[in-house]
Amino acid sequence: MVKIRIYDPAMCCDTGVCGPSVDPELTRVATALFMLEKQTIDIARFNLASDPQAFVDETQIQQLLHEEGIDALPTTIVDGEIKLKGQYPTNEQLAKWANVPTEVLSKQPSKSKGIELL
Repeated sequence: MVKIRIYDPAMCCDTGVCGPSVDPELTRVATALFMLEKQTIDIARFNLASDPQAFVDETQIQQLLHEEGIDALPTTIVDGEIKLKGQYPTNEQLAKWANVPTEVLSKQPSKSKGIELL
């Protein structure tokens, strides 16, 4: 099974809905990751502000930060290989790495938590 890890710069939240304005790119990434999790893809996202140990534990991220600084974040590692740095992956890239159809990532998560009647 594929293993995808995204290392974010320090920020107050991962979703992009905090602060004075919504960041549509962070919202897209959060939604895409949620949809991949629903497909049982081994995917995780780490925020430098709230998950500093993840950055310490990953030697490639340590080395990257030492050589290039925080401008290299966000960085995406797929199966132990740095695939992208300095920007978030597109839905197409995530779908390719996870081996799922791109359409899986463009579906809106269900907001209904009600009971379906027959």
